[in-house]
Amino acid sequence: MSTLKLSKKGRELIKMYDQMAKQGYDRVDEQRVDVAFSDFELRAYRVQTRDVIKQYSISSVLDYGCGGSDWQALGFDPDSQLSAKDYFKLKQVYRYEPARDVDERRKVDCVVCFDVLEHVFVSDVPAVLRDIFSHATQLVVLNVACYPAAAKLPNGENAHITVRPAVWWKGMIDSIAAEYPDVSIYLLCSSGWRQSNAFPIWSGNMWQQHGSFVIDF
Repeated sequence: MSTLKLSKKGRELIKMYDQMAKQGYDRVDEQRVDVAFSDFELRAYRVQTRDVIKQYSISSVLDYGCGGSDWQALGFDPDSQLSAKDYFKLKQVYRYEPARDVDERRKVDCVVCFDVLEHVFVSDVPAVLRDIFSHATQLVVLNVACYPAAAKLPNGENAHITVRPAVWWKGMIDSIAAEYPDVSIYLLCSSGWRQSNAFPIWSGNMWQQHGSFVIDF
């Protein structure tokens, strides 16, 4: 298992997210949420994610920043009532959630990371991305929120602490993708709740195999 080294602020944030997971949190509209981080964020993007996964021989997944997601529970897909594990036809699923003391990180075919990176302190984003890529052999699927959250941290700040435009995330991920050329990336960036646009799938190897030196963004 790799060791993820976070900055001092990054470690402080983990403690706050741990507090929110155990005690709930306040929203910007002054409402209180007692059960925190319980949504299975991948569910809303299950169809397009399944279509991408079908392009690869994916049998194992690491859910990076899984929150309370349960891959074994029936009903992930409302139509078939299949669990997430069965819906994606997986043999193994592992989870990582530092705010809940869950750490099953290991090498897998695909790492999925939904609504996590915007919660990472900006100085730690490269380290977290490298940790994500280092555990994937074929595919990384990322969804990033590019807008402020409804949730507030215990200190009163917005829970989406690193809000950046989609092109910023694409550029940041490009710089890491060059270090892991065999790993393909599917990136969705959300401009609002359940409002996402996807970049075409790419990889470092695709850049090298391209017919020209100019690679479109």
